[in-house]
Amino acid sequence: MKLPLLALSFLLLGVPVLLSAAPESVPAKPNIIFILADDLGVANVGAYGADNFKTPNVDALARSGVRLDRTFSCPNCGPSRAAILTGRYGFHTGMTGNDKESQKVLETGGETMIPKVLKAAGYVTASVGKWSQVPLLPGDWGFDEYLSIQGSGKYWNSQDNGDGYTVNGTKVPLLDGEYLPDQMHAFAVDFITRHRDRPFFLYYPMSHVHNEILRTPDSAPDSTDYFTDNVVYMDKLVGRLVAELDRLKLRDNTLVFFVGDNGVSPGEAERSTIGGKRLSGHKGTLLEGGSLVPGILSWPGKIPAGTTTSGLVDFTDFFPTIAEAAGAGIPEGLALDGKSILGHALGRAPAPREWIFVGLGRSWYVRDARWKLTDKGEFFDLQGAPFVEAAIAADTTDKAAIAGRERLAAVLAALNPSAGKVNHGDGTGKFPAAQKQAKKEKAKKKKADAAAKPSAVPAE
Repeated sequence: MKLPLLALSFLLLGVPVLLSAAPESVPAKPNIIFILADDLGVANVGAYGADNFKTPNVDALARSGVRLDRTFSCPNCGPSRAAILTGRYGFHTGMTGNDKESQKVLETGGETMIPKVLKAAGYVTASVGKWSQVPLLPGDWGFDEYLSIQGSGKYWNSQDNGDGYTVNGTKVPLLDGEYLPDQMHAFAVDFITRHRDRPFFLYYPMSHVHNEILRTPDSAPDSTDYFTDNVVYMDKLVGRLVAELDRLKLRDNTLVFFVGDNGVSPGEAERSTIGGKRLSGHKGTLLEGGSLVPGILSWPGKIPAGTTTSGLVDFTDFFPTIAEAAGAGIPEGLALDGKSILGHALGRAPAPREWIFVGLGRSWYVRDARWKLTDKGEFFDLQGAPFVEAAIAADTTDKAAIAGRERLAAVLAALNPSAGKVNHGDGTGKFPAAQKQAKKEKAKKKKADAAAKPSAVPAE
């Protein structure tokens, strides 16, 4: 069945299933590449119906596999990445925010990340790109090779902390005229080229399109829209990587994920629209636009091409999905929160989830295909999502709403996030220590400015 390219299934209810089935044979050890775009929401990707952005290479990836229309991240960088890499919710790992307290809890909590599980299954592994919101270095968590950058949105050596990067523990300078995303791409290509004769896993958290938004090597001299330039360059790098897989004759046995780490940044939310409508919320908010992200899986000949699903997916699901694809066993005693979506992506099974959990700091919610319940007891009808989240009064007499609230309340009670390792900062999941310091600096500056202001001159 041929699908409209930009067909959306955000509003579909009922049991989500793919529209065609895949062949039964699946290689035991596919190569796996996980591309993680930074601050890229669904409304920045053409395959999801973006009004103002063109992403032909990502769109081609979607056409070659399955487009997940209900993939939910955490609304901020660090918690999302920890959920991918551990397969566990932040209140279990301690990674509920980007703050140093959360990082320390994750560092000392004895967690297991994907590369250790894959290494036991015979994989060679690498991480290339952003890492600083996760503690230590990729090698400390089991990656065989890595290139890591300090901070977010690093492109040129003129930026703060942009003068270099780390390769396998060695500091490497970023030279004048070198574009860091190109250096990252070169590392990725070198890794897959050297290891093309054995199964590999490449975790690729990109710089694009996180602030600070600067010109790209392809930006026109008179460009006034660097954000669009960055989306275009990100898309170009995805296309170049897929082309390398083709050149090396690896494409047919490589499972490629393309995912956004959270919603678009607040400054770009207004023009990040689908069908003329902006999403509810943006990065950093516990609204649809904060967590609904692109999710694409492509595996030629295995995952049915040109399919979509409205099945619910949260970020903890990627760990068990990757492990299943690799034929890797989950270590005894490792309690994952995620559920593998591989069978669903292959067209062989219904979506495994009835609900997803999203948390940030000391706030969270659960949602299913229709309803959403927050930790504060707020209840929403999501029939108009991702654009509208309609609040439902606590004293509603609507039987469907009452039943929906009861189901989700039972889920929250069973999860019991408040009994876990929850951030004790300001509750936003951002940088509470930095925010506190910024307030002090602002107050100090205000006081200094007032002291320096000339006294009024008495009237003669």
